Amino acid sequence: MSPRKSDSRDRMILSAAALLREYGAGATSIDRVLAHSGAPRGSVYHHFPGGRTQLIDEAVALAGDFIAGLIDAAVQADDPVEAVDAFFALWRDRLVESGFRAGCPIVAVAVETNDDAPRLVVSAAAVFARWQEALAALFLRHGLTEERSRRLGAFVIAAVEGAVIMCRAERSTAPIEAAAAEIHDLLLHTLRDRPGAEPGPVRP
Repeated sequence: MSPRKSDSRDRMILSAAALLREYGAGATSIDRVLAHSGAPRGSVYHHFPGGRTQLIDEAVALAGDFIAGLIDAAVQADDPVEAVDAFFALWRDRLVESGFRAGCPIVAVAVETNDDAPRLVVSAAAVFARWQEALAALFLRHGLTEERSRRLGAFVIAAVEGAVIMCRAERSTAPIEAAAAEIHDLLLHTLRDRPGAEPGPVRP
């Protein structure tokens, strides 16, 4: 059976996302994507008339949607602290499973100069905003103010992304475990002290 016409396109987007995670945006060239995906060279401008910029932009969107889906699933939990714990655990597992090679493809795009493709930074910013909004909605639902919820959503994403970078550099899970523990305690105290919260012991 011959592959579906969309297979090469999908493979190229998945390969671009994988290469962004490991090597960064600058090293994610069309040639490297083709070698990684096994897609035919003639399919590049057929599927991506905007060339490399379009391909990376779609890889960023795909990665953003994937993580957003995981956040959305986690935030359905009744306990927001458990939801955030699970988010940190997800990144920790990804680091370990990849031998500390796989980082965040959104960071890979955001931290590099893309003067020839400024829309990539805009796309990365939109993904970060979407993740923050999902977490902010979780905190808001559990009684925090809108302003505090937004700040905490941004803080959690910043802590995760910074910890992932440090873990890759140190080849250790210590940074993300430390960040997770501190945010765990912060959320426990913040939720305990929120207006209208019932008094009770703070669980470990």
